[in-house]
Amino acid sequence: MEEELKCPVCGSLFKEPILLPCSHNVCLACARNITVQTPDGETPVQSRASGSSDYDYLDMDKMSLYSETDSGYGSYTPCQLKSPNGVRVFPPAIALRHCSLTCPLCHRSVSLDERGLRGFPRNRLLEAIVARYQQNRAASASSSSSSAVKCQLCDRNPVDATVMCEQCDVYYCNACQQRCHPSRGPLAKHRLVPPRKQAAGGGAASGGGSGGSGSGGVGGGDGQQPPATARKPATCIDHEAENFSMYCYSCKIPVCMKCLQEGKHAKHDVKTLAMMWKQHKCQLSQALNGVSDKAKDAKEFLVQLKNMLQQIQESGVEFEACLVAQCDSLIEALTRQKAKLLTKVTKEKEYKQKVVRDQITHCTMKLRQTTGMMEYCLEVLKENDPSGFLQISDALIKRVISSQDQWVKGALEPKVGPEFDLTLNTDSLLQTILQLDFCQGKDVQEIPFLKQMQAADSDETDMETESPRAVEAGSAVPAAPLLQLEKCCTRDNSATLAWRVTAPPSSAIEGYILELDDGNGGQYREVYVGKETVCTVDGLHFNSSYNARVKAYNAIGVGPYSKTVVLKTSDVAWFTFDPSTAHRDIVLTNDNQTVSCNSYDDRVVLGTAAFSKGIHYWEVCIDRYDNHPDPAFGVARINTMKDMMLGKDDKAWAMYVDNNRSWFMHNNSHTNRAEGGITKGSSVGVLLDLTKHTLTFYINKQQHGPTAFESLEGVFVPAVSLNRNVQVTLLSGLELPKNIKQ
Repeated sequence: MEEELKCPVCGSLFKEPILLPCSHNVCLACARNITVQTPDGETPVQSRASGSSDYDYLDMDKMSLYSETDSGYGSYTPCQLKSPNGVRVFPPAIALRHCSLTCPLCHRSVSLDERGLRGFPRNRLLEAIVARYQQNRAASASSSSSSAVKCQLCDRNPVDATVMCEQCDVYYCNACQQRCHPSRGPLAKHRLVPPRKQAAGGGAASGGGSGGSGSGGVGGGDGQQPPATARKPATCIDHEAENFSMYCYSCKIPVCMKCLQEGKHAKHDVKTLAMMWKQHKCQLSQALNGVSDKAKDAKEFLVQLKNMLQQIQESGVEFEACLVAQCDSLIEALTRQKAKLLTKVTKEKEYKQKVVRDQITHCTMKLRQTTGMMEYCLEVLKENDPSGFLQISDALIKRVISSQDQWVKGALEPKVGPEFDLTLNTDSLLQTILQLDFCQGKDVQEIPFLKQMQAADSDETDMETESPRAVEAGSAVPAAPLLQLEKCCTRDNSATLAWRVTAPPSSAIEGYILELDDGNGGQYREVYVGKETVCTVDGLHFNSSYNARVKAYNAIGVGPYSKTVVLKTSDVAWFTFDPSTAHRDIVLTNDNQTVSCNSYDDRVVLGTAAFSKGIHYWEVCIDRYDNHPDPAFGVARINTMKDMMLGKDDKAWAMYVDNNRSWFMHNNSHTNRAEGGITKGSSVGVLLDLTKHTLTFYINKQQHGPTAFESLEGVFVPAVSLNRNVQVTLLSGLELPKNIKQ
């Protein structure tokens, strides 16, 4: 919960916190430091602070509340400071008549009136929780060095107490508890808890503390605590002598009687403070119940995942032992095959363990965040200050409700199981081992127009996948098909294969099964089952070598595999913009290589290529650039939002840039502002390195800023967002830049 009680500017526990209009808090002293002066007569900031557009704070950041390039007036001084959280800290403003303050969390800005920072309400409820948290932490630290509590019923030489009865307020050792306080009869309902430590200078702690028995709460103190000093009732900001007595439901603020008499809320829905206090407490409690259930499920899920780790380890060891025993029963010719199978099992085990460990790490992080928020909410619910509670209740209720969304269906289900899907049947192989030919020579010629295609030895074929039915049926099943290498080819990340039957079987062929591996020497998977003898496979990885094989089947059974052929996909990606997934306002021309937009709002268009491995680089040339818009360039998932700027959701990683500067954006988070922009004729390059899992941007062949994003995993497609003031043309299939910064 401590993170909930820290100021986003200074990184320390809140001191005299004030509540901003966006429902975030900052220390009063920190608010003075981040307050900046604005030119006389400039007022749009306040209206922007109350607007609903997601682009408000984008414009504020770009303009820095006013232009940095006009008239020499700037807000950044040579003595800028930075807080531990990386927030810029400015020297206190001399006059507050024309000043504004930007929230360090959501970047919403608000202008200060003649009252200055006194115009923001002081969050006394948060201040009280911080004080209680510090007091409990100090008490906990002092009790950790105190002596153990002794049994209060031992006649001579009291021993250390093992339990304390909360109802009797008596400490017992094991013997005295069994003798004087048995867990039966009228004492069965008494609650026995571990004894609290004795304070260094006092007697045994008594009672249940002041914090109740809420889970994880910080309110329960060790020992008797002095009563909290009664806080002065909250007073109206406009009428400092008047206490809050009503709540304006329209404005969502507490008000006093004078505010009502002056007619400020004449046509508003005004309700009593006590009624709204109880109503909001009830809403927060109900929302917390849902989150509490999810947290409980998450804890059980973590236990399940940790147990699964052990099961995977045990299953892997058992499977490896079985595999070794089976392979050792074969002749010396199977030694190399045994090593291959062991490698597959090890990879499968490591993959499963990695997936489970990643799930544990991810779930632990989300659970820690949820638990901290729950503890903070429980402390808020303990407060008896209606106005202070109502100041933060709306935002807190929304946070609690939104936190339930992260525990979506499937989030608490393991992605893999402890069982291994690999099987090995050696019976038929042991019976026919002398009939198997491990030493077939290479008889496949290289294709002139595809020099990367190679013939592979048939002894490299995975013999464990041979169907026993094929061996038992003998010549009755179809013979192995022959791959026609002169008709096999690759284009970009697609491969076309053709085959024919070498000898007609006694029973008619019913179909063929085409299999490809994963492009990295992994397991084979079926990509086609049917009667055709030509098949094109799309969606392969660029710059990868795939092993392909085919077999035929009929009513008798499945025949043997053909010889394996290796197909290498293109080194670089050639692609265009994809009209099938583009927003309806997007206009594509020049064979889908040039894109513009009919709307003043930003719209997204994706590329036709998808990348999951390798290094890829492409550029976008700026054909038209009017009125200084903010086009964005980068990569995205196929299901990213198409009706907003690229990078506003969590499914896109982008750099948006204007004529002066740029920002990196993902999940609506803006980082690494860099000087230097674009004009008509500029080029923006995108370097996606999936070997290092990074994304880097270039402007006019020069790297722009540091590495933008790291730890990229999964499948990505090129993406651009723009409005009607921009037109760009895509350039793909480019070589990697020479000046890559390490």
